Amino acid sequence: QVQLVESGGGLVQAGGSLRLSCAASGRAFVTYGMGWFRQAPGKEREIVAAISWSGGNTDYADSVKGRFTISRDNAKSTVYLQMNSLKPEDTAVYYCAARKGPGIERTPGGMDYWGKGTLVTVSS
Repeated sequence: QVQLVESGGGLVQAGGSLRLSCAASGRAFVTYGMGWFRQAPGKEREIVAAISWSGGNTDYADSVKGRFTISRDNAKSTVYLQMNSLKPEDTAVYYCAARKGPGIERTPGGMDYWGKGTLVTVSS
């Protein structure tokens, strides 16, 4: 069992930056691939970024490539999402998710555990 708690969301102007954190409780964090997903009002939940259990492999949605960076600190059981050059279309609730195993998962249905989310609002 893994419990995930996101933090770091808030209101930011377009062009600004935010850093999201996701703290995991429970054992064996290092055995989970992690992902950040987001869901805007009226839209389906979508992948933002994912990272393998070692941190050696990452993947990003095309819409955030070059602007967002996912990373993890296994010693702290924490995964991060650094978001730069934010745009109004990045406004959404951002969720952290975990999946048991070594690979990267891009689909919400493939994740095993979810946090409750943190709201990111980007004003124009």
